Amino acid sequence: MIGRACPGADGGPGHFVNGEPFDPYSAESMTVEQERYYMASQWRMMWWKFRRHRLAVASGAVLAAFYFSILISEFLAPYHLHSRDAQHVFAPPQELHLFHEGELVGPFVYGLSYRLDMENLKREYTPDPNLVQPIRFFCSGDEYEFWGLFEARLHLACPAEGGTLYLLGTDRLGRDMLSRIVYGTRISLTVGLVGISISFLLGLFFGGVSGYFGGWWDTLIQRLIEIIRSFPELPLWMALSAALPVTWSPTLVYLGITVILGLVDWTGLARAVRGKILALREEDFATAARLMGASPSRIVGRHLMPSFMSHLIASATLSIPSMILGETALSFLGLGLRPPVTSWGVLLNEAQNINVVALYPWLMLPVAPVIVVVLALNFFGDGLRDAADPYR
Repeated sequence: MIGRACPGADGGPGHFVNGEPFDPYSAESMTVEQERYYMASQWRMMWWKFRRHRLAVASGAVLAAFYFSILISEFLAPYHLHSRDAQHVFAPPQELHLFHEGELVGPFVYGLSYRLDMENLKREYTPDPNLVQPIRFFCSGDEYEFWGLFEARLHLACPAEGGTLYLLGTDRLGRDMLSRIVYGTRISLTVGLVGISISFLLGLFFGGVSGYFGGWWDTLIQRLIEIIRSFPELPLWMALSAALPVTWSPTLVYLGITVILGLVDWTGLARAVRGKILALREEDFATAARLMGASPSRIVGRHLMPSFMSHLIASATLSIPSMILGETALSFLGLGLRPPVTSWGVLLNEAQNINVVALYPWLMLPVAPVIVVVLALNFFGDGLRDAADPYR
């Protein structure tokens, strides 16, 4: 063994320093690594396990991008939500190009020229290679009110001066579909968050009462859950949504839809909480807290709930897709949010006519973010659920 002795501070014999290179797989280092693993907190172990689920990590990045976009929807959208272009009604998506006649121009689109087909009563748009319209970035465009606080004109991307930028086409009023999808993201995603907050609180409360107290409380709550779950979900949503007054403002309708989704979706979480508390309420730490005089609310909230909070978070994540799909279905059927509020469901409501879909298929594009977000939430929830049991 190669090493050297270091003298002590008083000149006496010091300690021995090993000069050999460090081996991370040696018995000593493995002991340190095992100690780090066994001494880690539950949340740190969840993070270590979650990082190994690459699909869940990628889904988390996609969800982070979507939820971040709702903070700056006005900036990301090329046009204002209600901007109309009467000259480009039902215009098809414009293709994005980089090269024109072999030369690098940068991101640009070709302008559109159209003629009216009198036989089919349809506008036919064709790209005009002579109209090269470069895309402007961080530019001044349509005026908007950022979160209703102040007026601004800054956009991430804008059409060329006097040009158009319809990457996903336009609707029957000449409104840019991409801008409307970006604005609709804010409503559709926040419906899921607000709805799951209501559902989460109701599930924790009723599940906690049912599991901890048992007896007639348990019987009453479980019968209530069975009655609610016996109704078909979509018809129940439709009936409750149809009961909302037609005179309500879009804001009140939005709040009403989120409350309805939260009130209907709490039963599954309540039963999960009940089962966990039934298994934990007789454990030694719960009995010790009870003997020390802790109140039932403190025992449940301070000692029992944290023991399976990771599972609750995973369950809540898996419930958000049903909220988003519920709002989309109700708005698609005309019983949910209504214009001028814009959501993915409201946009899909305009594509109910099969003739319109056959002639203008880009009106179905709002279904793409619905599919992407729902899949990402499911994969993200699966990763959290697996990470909630890091010893497995």
